Amino acid sequence: MRKAIVVGSGAGGATVARELGGDFDVTVLEAGKPFRPFSCSMSILEQIRKSGLFFDEREIRWVFPAMQVRKTPEKMVLVNGIGTGGTTPIATGNALRLDHDLRRLGIDLDEEFRKLLQEIPVSTGHQRHWNPVTWNLFHICRNLGLEPQPTPKMGDYGRCVHCGRCVFGCPYGVKWDSREFLRDAVSRGAKLVTRCKVDSIVIENGTVKGVRVKDRFSSRFIPAEIVILAAGGLGTPAILEGSGIPCYSRLFVDPVLCVAAELKEAFQNTEVAMPFIFQRDHIMVSPYFDYLSFFFNKSWRKPASRIVSLMIKLSDSNEGGLYRGRAHKALTASDRNYLREGVDLCRELLDKMGIRKEDVFLGTLNAGHPGGMLPLTEREATSLHPSALPENLYIADATILPKSPGGPPILTIMALAKKISSQIRKRFGT
Repeated sequence: MRKAIVVGSGAGGATVARELGGDFDVTVLEAGKPFRPFSCSMSILEQIRKSGLFFDEREIRWVFPAMQVRKTPEKMVLVNGIGTGGTTPIATGNALRLDHDLRRLGIDLDEEFRKLLQEIPVSTGHQRHWNPVTWNLFHICRNLGLEPQPTPKMGDYGRCVHCGRCVFGCPYGVKWDSREFLRDAVSRGAKLVTRCKVDSIVIENGTVKGVRVKDRFSSRFIPAEIVILAAGGLGTPAILEGSGIPCYSRLFVDPVLCVAAELKEAFQNTEVAMPFIFQRDHIMVSPYFDYLSFFFNKSWRKPASRIVSLMIKLSDSNEGGLYRGRAHKALTASDRNYLREGVDLCRELLDKMGIRKEDVFLGTLNAGHPGGMLPLTEREATSLHPSALPENLYIADATILPKSPGGPPILTIMALAKKISSQIRKRFGT
């Protein structure tokens, strides 16, 4: 049985490990610890916020180590999960199909999406639990012809207790995340190693021989016949660069900007995150309580229950990259124009709720969907294998997406990872 190493346990890594388990001797290497939902009292955190001790978004790791925040030199706040499940436990559980750019390349994921929807519970059942403010926003959007749609969610939202902690890891097991696939992979014989950070790929004569991992005091070599990188849109390029395989200077991150206002009894902080969405031009808009802004943005110094917020998610241009191991990302003039149009639209929606435009305030610009630094091309549509890589090295995360999907990519990454797993079985299975 061939030895395969999967680097990362998020959407792509957990899917590949599950698909290859049983046919390959699979080892999953995860840089973080086993994920634990955020357990600290929100009221205690609000008291700390009032004291002024929260002043930098990177401090979130003091209270929630599974959430990693970094800042680019251009002041973009980048967020990702670190631990088993990758970013999926702190994502909003959206089951959106966003493979339009992959389809343009000739990559057909119909069968993979069909199988995923059989394997993962997906529904819009949360709609019957919406609070009055969410319903009001939904009807306003519909009356304006914006065609809002309830967001399909992964999980059993009939059991949702409205704790508002979707982005801190659901403490009640309502929201599905990739740890479910990871458990399946382990049950099929895969080995999971946590706190194991891969530093580089070991390549000899154009063939991958394994990976090198580093801890605080030493490094060691782990052999493998196949390596699949799924360390995320920033983690995977960093490993490739450290292995002498350059990526392109093209990075998308799906920036998020929230437009908010004070509203009595909004209670959006206890609502399901992103209950409905609508799309327009290069943006997606959804109700969303932004905890990063709430804790670290001075404009948000209001009681959580009295804030109503609309999130703008931008499909940004591929401008940026990794330089000396640090992410650089700036918005282009076109990106900023789309964001301004989104802000104006959100102001209009809040105005329909009786909120004066001068009472509206903005959140912190942040992003959590990096990718695109080694995108697939039409030539690679069948193999799903970037030509810059050795034959026995694959990527199964957003690094190979051709453009910003402009929305939560988890389901799409898993569908792509399924198809990549099929290619690996065909080429290297016994």
